[in-house]
Amino acid sequence: MSAVRERLLALRDEQNAAFVAKLIPNIPAETILGARTPALRSLAKELWREGDVSDFLAELPHRYYEENNLHGFLLCHIRDFGVCLAEVERFLPYVDNWATCDTLSPKAFARRPEALLEPIRRWLASEHVYTCRFGIGCLMRWFLDERFEPEYPEAVAAIRSEEYYVNLMIAWYFATALAKQYNAALPFLEQRRLDPWVHNKTIQKAFESFRVPQERKTYLKTLKTAPR
Repeated sequence: MSAVRERLLALRDEQNAAFVAKLIPNIPAETILGARTPALRSLAKELWREGDVSDFLAELPHRYYEENNLHGFLLCHIRDFGVCLAEVERFLPYVDNWATCDTLSPKAFARRPEALLEPIRRWLASEHVYTCRFGIGCLMRWFLDERFEPEYPEAVAAIRSEEYYVNLMIAWYFATALAKQYNAALPFLEQRRLDPWVHNKTIQKAFESFRVPQERKTYLKTLKTAPR
């Protein structure tokens, strides 16, 4: 057993593991240790300060859910953009759940988001659920404010998937766009350009958002469509 896994096993919390298993039903419950996120972040910092983590990062696929999360947190410490991008791309095919996917937010990417656009286009086209979801998340995280361009929601709207966790992220993207780029996002609903389920989920998420004014929520509610 690796030293890293031993340290993870020491963080096991069976009560929390049962809770997490309900939130992430698509992975085997026996792969969930229940280690809490703050403890995993702290462990990632400790390991990074201690030195070489390359052996652990090379151990793909991992056995435990928390090993995947720890892997993601370690990638967030890589400062060199090119190295970080290469490691993220190597890791993405092994990401098997929404939580690991959504916690992957490397600091190196925040320093050079414009260099992400070409990889994002590839990720959006991926048939791997969580690679596609990650690409949408990157557009939502770094390209809905001053870097926004109308082509970005067009790229997200063009995605057609039967995967729940992809469609949920598309809805999350457009709900966030309604909060940040309302005039650009609204036509996608008015023109019914999204899958009906995604369309209605977008409106639901916008309605739950504190960032969308009430008068806009009232109008958005009128745009709900009958499910297929």
